[in-house]
Amino acid sequence: MRLTRQEAEDCKALVIDSNPTSRSILMNMLRDIGVGQVSQTSRVTDARRELETREFDIVLCDYHFDNSPMSGQDLLDDLRRSQLLPYATVFVMVTGECSYTKVAEAAESALDSYLIKPHAASALEERVLQARHRKKVLRSIFKAIEASDFTTAARLCQARYQAREEFWLYAARIGAELFLRVGDHASARALYQSVHETRGMAWAKLGLARIDLAVGQMATAAQTLDSLIEEQPGYADAYDVLGQVQVEQGQLGEALETYRTAATITPHSITRLQKQGTLAFFLGQTDDATEALERSARLGVTSKMFDCQSLVLLAMMHFDKRDTKALGRVVSNLALAHERQSDSPRLQRFFRVASVLQALQARQLAHCASLVRELAADIRCEDFDQQAATNLLAVLARMRQNEVALEEAESWVTEIAQRYCVSKASCEVLCGAAANDKVYAALIHEGQHDISTMAEKAMAHSLSGSPGAAVESLMAKGLETLNAKLIELATAVLHRHAAKIADHAALAQRIQELKARYCSQGTQVSLGQASSRSAGGLTLRA
Repeated sequence: MRLTRQEAEDCKALVIDSNPTSRSILMNMLRDIGVGQVSQTSRVTDARRELETREFDIVLCDYHFDNSPMSGQDLLDDLRRSQLLPYATVFVMVTGECSYTKVAEAAESALDSYLIKPHAASALEERVLQARHRKKVLRSIFKAIEASDFTTAARLCQARYQAREEFWLYAARIGAELFLRVGDHASARALYQSVHETRGMAWAKLGLARIDLAVGQMATAAQTLDSLIEEQPGYADAYDVLGQVQVEQGQLGEALETYRTAATITPHSITRLQKQGTLAFFLGQTDDATEALERSARLGVTSKMFDCQSLVLLAMMHFDKRDTKALGRVVSNLALAHERQSDSPRLQRFFRVASVLQALQARQLAHCASLVRELAADIRCEDFDQQAATNLLAVLARMRQNEVALEEAESWVTEIAQRYCVSKASCEVLCGAAANDKVYAALIHEGQHDISTMAEKAMAHSLSGSPGAAVESLMAKGLETLNAKLIELATAVLHRHAAKIADHAALAQRIQELKARYCSQGTQVSLGQASSRSAGGLTLRA
């Protein structure tokens, strides 16, 4: 079976190969089987830019690149992790015998197929046909994903797996990922467990650990991950998840070492370098933070994988070192990012934070105070996330260090603490963001204590036989502080005592509205733009 003429002519292909001869051969082979549009690139960075901005039906990528430690597999992993490669795209890795084992192992996850050099045109056509056939067979699943109907897509995957229909293993991984995304942990666990028991796939074992992380079973997750890393010490995704488990447990120093290991395994991963640098910043390890974040910026400051929060943290450290020139470069980069997405409140805040530092450095104190008040005015906004909170704390701490005090500053710190102190780890991160300023650190710990006291008083109603009153109290305090922990605790009490609460449905609706507005990050510590709970998983781009 060959591609029909129309199918081939409509196909758009990208060839990624550093060797001009190999690149030319692959392009000619694609044209010979009728592919209508064939693009090429010789460098991984250029390929990443192409794949970020355009969609291709077929990608042929060499495994090894001359003069670059980054492999084709590294590129694929980064693209999948950052949701920059649709699952409808056929990705074929081209490899020599020496790297065959690594590529064959990768094929179990997100890779469509692979070719071993030297290869004939017929082999390439066969691989492309096989991969496109899979896309056709699973079309209903991909259409549901494109429509963001993740539950339907997950059920289709589950049915295909249970019936052992064509591509059942591939469907199982996508289905488990989708169940995890929609919060159906039981279905996700059942799929991962079944695959792990029958096929022993590393991604299935990792999936079980991710579910334990999602439901708060940290000790079990850590045990599974330790076992997985012992079996496969080069499995970078396992370190991603272990780092998040350690962060959730408040083991920030251990988490930094874990993220550093992941970044060492994949030295060109922008996202992993940013996690390492961000956590190092909060722990006061500025040399490590600067090196990791500068490296991530050099790799792809214009890439969609790059989170401009890294530029904000670099601005802080350049300010601390009184490096006016370096601070100016960062501000310019943030200005360009803001121009490209002028409607983004997040980027607007980032640019404003950097501008505060510039104004403070130039001793333009009135302008500095005005900008800070604009930042603080958003503290109760729904989109004022944890990053915005830590950035404001970092700015306020540096103002105090430079003997510039605002009388409202302490009340702002208290508001931030009450909103974002959801765990011991989050409290430590907030203190780290405030450069462990004694006054602000005390206010942050006091805010954490206030939240614990509110929770205890509310739960006392439940213990005394009035769970409805407990839910009402948690909701009221959650709305007052915008604290996700209180709101999610209200959900837990409501579910546990549903039979005893007369207006259960009405309360559930009100809680859901609060969760939608203020619990998008859950009760986790954020080290990047994307949710940390997606660490180690397949990211499904619609």
